[in-house]
Order: sequence, then structure tokens, then C-alpha cells
Amino acid sequence: MTPVDYEFLRKFLKERSGLDLSADKQYLVESRLIPLARKSNLAGIDELVQKIKSGAAGLASEVVEAMTTNETFFFRDKIPFDHLREAIIPELMQARAGRRSLRIWCAAASTGQEPYSIAMCLKEMGAALAGWRIEIIGTDISQQVLEKSKSGIYSQFEVQRGLPIQLLVKYFKQVGEMWQISPEIRSMIQYRPLNLLQDFGSMGKFDLIFCRNVLIYFDQDMKTQIFGRLAKAMEPDGFLALGAAETVVGLTDAFKPHPDRRGVYRPNLLRASPSIVPGMQQPLKAAASPAR
Repeated sequence: MTPVDYEFLRKFLKERSGLDLSADKQYLVESRLIPLARKSNLAGIDELVQKIKSGAAGLASEVVEAMTTNETFFFRDKIPFDHLREAIIPELMQARAGRRSLRIWCAAASTGQEPYSIAMCLKEMGAALAGWRIEIIGTDISQQVLEKSKSGIYSQFEVQRGLPIQLLVKYFKQVGEMWQISPEIRSMIQYRPLNLLQDFGSMGKFDLIFCRNVLIYFDQDMKTQIFGRLAKAMEPDGFLALGAAETVVGLTDAFKPHPDRRGVYRPNLLRASPSIVPGMQQPLKAAASPAR
């Protein structure tokens, strides 16, 4: 791949998906896009780039899909789900006792393990949530992973990663060499395509947003912009769960850390602006096309 082609792909991927590749990631791009070029009967990445420049929309989407990281597994990192059971849901149940409903958004849901883990946590609460209306929305930029999410079918390897055996027995059935999660759990999730770079205000307000292990791929200005819009999509007393290596500190005053639960954040009701931190310019305009 020539330096010119790599710079084109860096800019293209950032505009389309928010993926912020450093100058030394050429090997990563080659490892993921050379197989795509071969599958598309192209001579190499140079021809792939020319096709994208000529307006091959389908191929452009496939490039974004190929470069999207879809690493996930059931109950990933465990601690966020402990926080969910022990603190977040009990507090929300108390605050929402009048309306008896909860709205939860799992952004960058990948192949569905995270939203299904949330759903199983809620199902395990049994009678405590009986009669409550629970809405869980899982979104991702990749149509391919959304289709797998909807099917709820996982390999032996995938169900062995983080899923307690008692929940496998209780909520899955074996289908050949695969495992499919039960209809009652699948029916708890709505899956939708969504690019976090685009406006998501039409989705309404949420009590809880899981946005874990996706913003690490974005630059600081884009993170700040997205945090501002996440704050607008959240109820004033809602919760935001980030990945173990992620933080809002130094990026935005839209959220403040939960005092007792690492990785959990609350809207900062005293903030001056939800999307600008001191010393920063006006937030970036949202990209016009599809990232996780």
C-alpha cells in the first residue's frame, strides 16, 4: 500500500466511522483489507481505493465493516454487571417506581453478547421487575453483526467466554454445534443500525446507556462531541457505563464519575455546556456517514 493510499484510507475511515488510525497502523489496514480486495476480485488495496473513490458505495461499507473491531463476550469485565445488579437497577427502580418502566441503550452492541447479558441480569431479578416495561435497544454500525445479534446463535467458544454455566443451561438451547439464546431473552432487545457520528436524538431519553470499549478508537474532539450528545440522550438521573480503560475526565463536563462505582458516570447537572470543555473550540460537526 502506498503512503498516499494509506492517508486516503485513514481520512475515509475517520469520516465514516470515527476510527482514528495512527500513522503506524498500516499493517493493520493491510491485514484486514487485502482479504476484502481478494474477495472482491481486485488486484490489491490500490485498486480497492480507486473503487471507493469512484463511488462504489457497497464496497465502501464493506471496508468500514472490515475495519470495525467487534471484540465482545458475555458479561465482559464482570464488574459493570455487578454494578448493574447491585446499584444501578435498584436505584432506577426506586426512582421509576411511579412509571414502572426502564429504557436501556447498548451502543456498539457488536454481536449481541452485551445486551443479552443485560437482559439476563434483568430476567434474573424475577419478581422485583414483574409488571415493569423494559426496553433495551442495541445498536451498531455493522449490519453484519446486527444480523448475528438478532439470531442469538453462538458457537461453543462464544458461550464459554464469560457466560456462567447455569445461565447457559437456563437460557440457551443447543442447535447442532451452536447455541441459541431463548426467545424470551431475544424478545427483550431491539436491534438497530446506528452510527455514533450521526445524530441519535430521535431515539429519545434513556435511563441507562452502556457505551463500552468503542470511544477508545476516536480522537479527543470526537469523544467530547459524542459525550455531549450522550448526555442529551439521558435522563437527568440516569447512568452511563464506559469500558474499563475509558473515562470522561479531561474530555467533558457533561458527566461526573459515580462516587462508589468505577466506570459508572452520572449526568453533571451543574455543567455549563454538555459538549464543550474549557479551552476547546466549538464541537465538530457530526460526520455525514456511517461508526459503531
